Amino acid sequence: MPLHALELTRGNVAAPATAKKTYDRAYFDRWYRDPRVRVATAAAVARKVHLVVSIAEALLLRRVRSVLDVGCGEGAWRAPLKKLRPGIRYIGVDSSEYVIARFGKRRGIRMGTFGALGRIERSLRGPFDVIVCCDVLQYVPALDLTTGLRSVAKLLGGVAYLEAYTSGDAVEGDKRAWHHRSAAEYRRAFGGAGLASVGMHCWVGDALRESTAELERGQQS
Repeated sequence: MPLHALELTRGNVAAPATAKKTYDRAYFDRWYRDPRVRVATAAAVARKVHLVVSIAEALLLRRVRSVLDVGCGEGAWRAPLKKLRPGIRYIGVDSSEYVIARFGKRRGIRMGTFGALGRIERSLRGPFDVIVCCDVLQYVPALDLTTGLRSVAKLLGGVAYLEAYTSGDAVEGDKRAWHHRSAAEYRRAFGGAGLASVGMHCWVGDALRESTAELERGQQS
């Protein structure tokens, strides 16, 4: 799955298309490298990495040691994570055959999908201090969303960064295979997996829930 194929905008939202998506080199060249249409820069990713690591470390009361990046694409989070915390253990999971063939071995990315995360759960050797699923969930069908979130909760020992856009957000970017969901639907799905919001797309599970104050945990539906 792509990492940042969407961004918020004040413009109109394009109608979704249902064409099958192929996460090949052309896809990543368009959405990540073409300055005319790309929706994320290296600087923006680095700021997001710093935010998530800071939130996790504030709750863990220590430095982040391990990160699982689900739907990691080419592994854009890996370099800024390694720069910020050089000894960090990073594992990426992605469904793109192109990504696995080109970057799998040297960037620590293995084949898998969000919905089928449970199939490789044991081999991932969790729990993880941080689990990242950035701009992926709006492309995940309902059943896969439920099963994938349960796997995330099992693997989570710290903070999960679950970035998703709802039907109430004005966005531009890749709208193919989009699943329209309200904020309430996402909250119910996250809550059903045992995850509690701590703001800024960040969620905690059983390991850290008691370390947060009631007002830190956002509205649960």
